Amino acid sequence: MAPKSVCLEVPESPVQESEIGPSVSNCSEIEPVAAKSTALATGKQCISAASSVHELLECPVCTNSMYPPIHQCPNGHTLCSSCKLRVHNCCPTCRYELGNIRCLALEKVAESLELPCKYQNLGCPDIFPYYSKLKHEAQCTFRPYNCPYAGSECSAAGDIPTLVSHLRDDHKVDMHNGCTFNHRYVKSNPQEVENATWMLTVFNCFGQHFCLHFEAFQLGMAPVYMAFLRFMGDDNEAKNFSYSLEVGANGRKLIWQGVPRSIRDSHRKVRDSHDGLIIQRNMALFFSGGDRKELKLRITGRIWKEQ
Repeated sequence: MAPKSVCLEVPESPVQESEIGPSVSNCSEIEPVAAKSTALATGKQCISAASSVHELLECPVCTNSMYPPIHQCPNGHTLCSSCKLRVHNCCPTCRYELGNIRCLALEKVAESLELPCKYQNLGCPDIFPYYSKLKHEAQCTFRPYNCPYAGSECSAAGDIPTLVSHLRDDHKVDMHNGCTFNHRYVKSNPQEVENATWMLTVFNCFGQHFCLHFEAFQLGMAPVYMAFLRFMGDDNEAKNFSYSLEVGANGRKLIWQGVPRSIRDSHRKVRDSHDGLIIQRNMALFFSGGDRKELKLRITGRIWKEQ
């Protein structure tokens, strides 16, 4: 027999080896027993067995749960398909060439598992089959929200109270109570501005929080300004509210009315969908008055709850 091919050594992350036993008990298949204490003990054993199998399904490289295709080396060490590419087809545990061996037994075992959502500690009570869990978690209403601040690439995430504190303390945004607003946006040399973002404003009304955005960008070849409102919560809650924005001067007026977008939608996604009050630069400078060399826009608006 030809010797096994061995790859050059690659950096190794700490890995704990685990071996799959000959069989795994399925909790749903255990027959009910009369003695309450015996049933309780059996239930604990099932939970323990499920937890052990779940540990086997954790990729030793990225520590994420593995989904088909699950790969293994000739010595039985497993890893996910994404990490197989990252380690250049070399097993990070024993250094042997991975090849194209699939761990079909582990994939089959995963089908029997039911696991809680990874956002269980944030309040999600649901349990899902292993292969349905990932899809649910991508849309789970208990998953953390990303920071809605648009002035920088902020990686903060959390629930709404956490993000409100984060915006106030870390980004120093303007915080207001009430459902009406009257804001003035000023910019010198607006002709030189291609992209600009003004300070975010957060409103607290109806027991909810809303983010008012205002910025300049290119819409095709035309420079424009845009104002829009986002709701700090999920889309199904955002639909319970409406808002209006108004800008004008010299007897002219532009009015926008719409539904605030959830912060589940990124700031850029909302902006690129043009879902807000859009003002052409020439019109904005006309509203600003004077010699049109400085942007001085006053935007008023209100938020209300639909009946």
